[in-house]
Amino acid sequence: MFKIGYRTIKTAIGTPMAIYLAQLIGLQSFASAGIITILCIQRTKKKSLRAAGDRFAACLIAMAYSYLFFEWLGYTPPVIGLMLLLFIPTTVALKVSGGIVTSSVIILHLYASTSITMATLFNEFCLVVIGISVAFLVNFYMPSMDREIISYKEKIEDLYRIILKELSEYLVTGNSIWTGKEIIEADNAIKKAVFYAAVDLENHITGSEDSYYHYFKLRERQLGILKRILPLAGKMDLSEHEGSREMGEFIGHLSDNVHHRNTTEEHIKQLEDLLDELKKKDIPANFDEFERRAALFQLGKELKDYLIIKSTVKPLPYTRVRRG
Repeated sequence: MFKIGYRTIKTAIGTPMAIYLAQLIGLQSFASAGIITILCIQRTKKKSLRAAGDRFAACLIAMAYSYLFFEWLGYTPPVIGLMLLLFIPTTVALKVSGGIVTSSVIILHLYASTSITMATLFNEFCLVVIGISVAFLVNFYMPSMDREIISYKEKIEDLYRIILKELSEYLVTGNSIWTGKEIIEADNAIKKAVFYAAVDLENHITGSEDSYYHYFKLRERQLGILKRILPLAGKMDLSEHEGSREMGEFIGHLSDNVHHRNTTEEHIKQLEDLLDELKKKDIPANFDEFERRAALFQLGKELKDYLIIKSTVKPLPYTRVRRG
């Protein structure tokens, strides 16, 4: 079963609206206002704003070039090609190349007119203004990403809780039937969450609401640390509990505090105290013991990095989600 997206709905609304307005004020080639609207429909507010500016500037340049080339060199296909050789690099240099396709509509209109007058240019200018303006107006409504974002936030925190619980269970008891599937699930969830948060960020013109995007990118970095921790845990001598039990209990405590609120200062102090106690143990008697001790300290270092990342999480707004 096919799905109709918001961009399709906005295109279906904006296109006839632009054509109707152009036709209402008596513009020639009024249907082209609808074409311009179709070309300007964007996925986010920021992209819509940038697209409107790029297309408007490119269309003005196209009208100026069309007048110069067609009126001076003639209304022939080779002149169109010659003009595009100069027009396209100009838009690229001015960083408005996103308007090339839209302005091509204007260029072909003026070419077909066989005579460019002030009335012709004014007609094209009005088509551009109507097409871009209608697209911008319908683009201004964007569906809220709040529910998706909060849902992924909760899912990721649940997955992290499981990962830390399983790691704790293994270090404390030496027993685990964990398959590690939550690592893959967390990886996929973070990628989708980052996408939704990026779209949400693009829909805030001021760019001030970036806390969720920042949060998910930090979770992505933490996941990388968790991936490095797992093989380190496999090097522990669990039968002798060379600090592995204490480390496991600490990780178990962390699993009960997987949330965005900042409690890291206390946890970092606990971790540092634990590592200081481990340093007081007897020096390893052989290489195998040394390797296991090194893995334990490396695991502690990774956990500290995990906590430091968490300490940079900004406060997240809960009020943005509408219940119902």
